[in-house]
Amino acid sequence: MTTTYTLRNASPAKTRAEAVVVGVLSSGKGPVVCDAGTEVARAWGRKWLPLLSSMGFSGKPGEAVRIPSGGKLNSAMLVLVGLGPDPDGTAVRRAAGVAARSVPNAASVALALPAETPELVDAVTQGHLLGSYTYTKHKSKTDDDSGAGEVIVLSPIARKADAVSAFAEAQVVAAAVRLTRDWVNEPPGHLTPEGFAAAVTEAHKAATKGRGAPKVKLEIWDHPTLTERGLGGTLAVGNGSDAKPRLAKLTWSPRGATTHLALVGKGVTFDSGGLTIKPSSSMVGMKGDMGGAACVIAATLAIAQLGLPIKVTTFAPMAENMVSGSSFRPGDIVTMYGGTTVEIANTDAEGRMLLGDALVLAVEEDPDVIVDVATLTGHLQLALGDKVGAVLGSQDIVDAVLLAGDRAGEQHWPMPIPEEMKERISASKVADLLQHDWVRWGGGLMAAAFLREFTDGRPWAHLDIAGKELNTGAAYGHVPSGGTGFGVTTIVEYARSLASKPS
Repeated sequence: MTTTYTLRNASPAKTRAEAVVVGVLSSGKGPVVCDAGTEVARAWGRKWLPLLSSMGFSGKPGEAVRIPSGGKLNSAMLVLVGLGPDPDGTAVRRAAGVAARSVPNAASVALALPAETPELVDAVTQGHLLGSYTYTKHKSKTDDDSGAGEVIVLSPIARKADAVSAFAEAQVVAAAVRLTRDWVNEPPGHLTPEGFAAAVTEAHKAATKGRGAPKVKLEIWDHPTLTERGLGGTLAVGNGSDAKPRLAKLTWSPRGATTHLALVGKGVTFDSGGLTIKPSSSMVGMKGDMGGAACVIAATLAIAQLGLPIKVTTFAPMAENMVSGSSFRPGDIVTMYGGTTVEIANTDAEGRMLLGDALVLAVEEDPDVIVDVATLTGHLQLALGDKVGAVLGSQDIVDAVLLAGDRAGEQHWPMPIPEEMKERISASKVADLLQHDWVRWGGGLMAAAFLREFTDGRPWAHLDIAGKELNTGAAYGHVPSGGTGFGVTTIVEYARSLASKPS
């Protein structure tokens, strides 16, 4: 079922939607209905607080309860969702996601959540769109009638131009996150490098067709092209598979752009570890090892659809790391694109090889700033868990990306690249760089130091999103089980910050 979204200034108590969602704050004195739901609480009168108390509802984040309205509202069903004590945009986005999963099948749903500013309108809209995401492509039987046919976002500023713009832009960004989730969820036997390139081609065609659509240039480099151009790192990883590597290059170059952002994403469509083979349990979920490439590609298309006045050049190398007679070996020396030689110590540290090639390609485009996104290291997943990404690189760019993440509702944390990491990556006696050294400590920091060698000293940030690309547990907030689309909203928000800088 296709769901339509509408922005409207209306009373939640009088809306004729089949279900109405109301946000509730938690406080030391008990649950407090948000301003948007005041009229709903008023419709219950003195019975409102006893009703919440009887259900044990406190307004904590993640809470949701369904209540038949019994004729007190025009809607047949009232759904309460917790906002926590002091809800910001992130809390509202998460509550809207919880609401999307908590409303039973209804033809229409009205959302009475905090939406008094354009930023909150964005949070409600985006949160519901992302919370309602499901992936059923490969199920033989699905319920096509699940979900609401219409979702109404209630806002007192619904008729203001900035609210209307925020509402529209939220849908563009949410679509990019959902596209990334689709790609990450796709089985690796389907989304080989060739299959990934075909999927990107299809998404590009959809985003750029029709009157008024943005003009984004797409190039797909096949195996002969990669060989001719000398992308040694990508070829070393990808030549061990029958599914040969690819690279997608996208360019958004609007008239009048004064800032140039280069994006790079790791696109390992499945990672067996190669000859340094992973344990069987560690291969589960490796279909998501292309989450960085999916992120930057989808974000680029969203940036173009939003019409942001910055130039974006995106490189997404795609390879499958498999075991065969043509796999690269520990002890090999690989000549990267640009001529740097690398001694291989661990074929399961393959992502940095693809990124090294792509970062040099990015430098050649002469950008003002480079940002790469990759499911790169288990070290930083161990350090930060499965919900917080790591950001490393040039301090000013790291700070700007962290601010963008805060605004976008994604959690990141800054990590250092200590000077001693330079010694570790330079320890090879036979090549320019050592790819890996098997020291247990600081492996994620060493990987970032390795990548920095290919940035030519340019302003640069590296987002390590390992463990964030797939949610292996239950859904929470606006994040479903499975592919998360982590990183997309941060990248789009960072691009917005560049677009708003004075020229």
